[in-house]
Amino acid sequence: MFLNFLPQPSSPPGAAGESSGLLLTTHYVYAVGAVMVVSAISLLANRFVGLALVLLAPVLVNILLFQILMMPSTIGLGLFATLLWLLVAYRVRRAFERLFEARFEG
Repeated sequence: MFLNFLPQPSSPPGAAGESSGLLLTTHYVYAVGAVMVVSAISLLANRFVGLALVLLAPVLVNILLFQILMMPSTIGLGLFATLLWLLVAYRVRRAFERLFEARFEG
């Protein structure tokens, strides 16, 4: 899919296949892929790490929900990616302090 770097796997059966097909035909996966690539570059460059983690969090939630609800047998990679996200997020936890303030005090 991405620059034909990896061979395209066969579509999963049932609702998972329909959902995947819809994401592919609407090109939604390209927008998500762009967010993932920009975040990965930011993480590798060690610049704007907090922002990169905030952008990756909803992607990981969607991956986990898809795998839990539609393809539970494939949950391993989603859990591994979430574990890596948590390790990096813990290391830069100070970047998230302002996100959890109830009120903004200019």
